[in-house]
Amino acid sequence: QVHLIESGGRLVQAGESLRISCAASTNTFSRLDMGWFRQPPGKEREFVATMNWSVGRTYYADSVKDRFIISRDNTKKMVYLQMNSLKRESAAVYYCAAAFNNLPNYSMVRAVDYAYWGQGTQVTVSS
Repeated sequence: QVHLIESGGRLVQAGESLRISCAASTNTFSRLDMGWFRQPPGKEREFVATMNWSVGRTYYADSVKDRFIISRDNTKKMVYLQMNSLKRESAAVYYCAAAFNNLPNYSMVRAVDYAYWGQGTQVTVSS
């Protein structure tokens, strides 16, 4: 079983940066693909970023590419999302997700790919 707890969400102004974190409680963290999703108010959950467990390959949604960075620390069992140049449309509940992936060339961008989810952390962006 994998438990995920997000933290770091808060109110920020447009243009600012924010790093949110996800702590995993599992001994198999280094073998997990980790992803970030978000759900804006009144909208569906959407993919943000993912990082492969074996080679550290990353993949981003077009809407956040070049502004957001996903990273992980396997010794601390943590995954991070550095968000730069935040926009009002970045406001959402951000969810951390994890999954075992046996396909090294497949980037997990669909919510159904992930078996484990955190409770989410709220990011609010004011203008």
